[in-house]
Amino acid sequence: MSLRAILRELAGYAVASATALAADMVLLAALTSVLGWHYLLASALSFTVGGLVAYALSVRLAFRFHHLSTGVELISFVALGSVGLLVNSLVIWIAVARLGLAVMASKACAALCTFSVNFLIRRQVLFAAPRHPAVSAVRATE
Repeated sequence: MSLRAILRELAGYAVASATALAADMVLLAALTSVLGWHYLLASALSFTVGGLVAYALSVRLAFRFHHLSTGVELISFVALGSVGLLVNSLVIWIAVARLGLAVMASKACAALCTFSVNFLIRRQVLFAAPRHPAVSAVRATE
């Protein structure tokens, strides 16, 4: 795959991730500020919702190659995102409990830490271009 194609995927993933992050942060703010949820529980739920938004947009804007059925791909996307959830929760906990930062500032730090990890893992495991052009199990979307 060419550098140009990878950069196009990265740009699409950045748009999908920015949109997902906005949904994540709005929900996190609502759950903690309005409903009074504990910040770690709220961040886990909001991160999961953001992950679903990221998937829906990533398959449309970023990744062309799909090796799995949509249902299995979605489950795998979310499961791989659990690595990001662990990083997200750890960074938020350290920032809030140990450094005394506000929840939303902590979330911003966590988002920076998870973006590249999630892109690399998801691209390599779920959305990598086929190594052999004759692979028939791959569907490419335009």
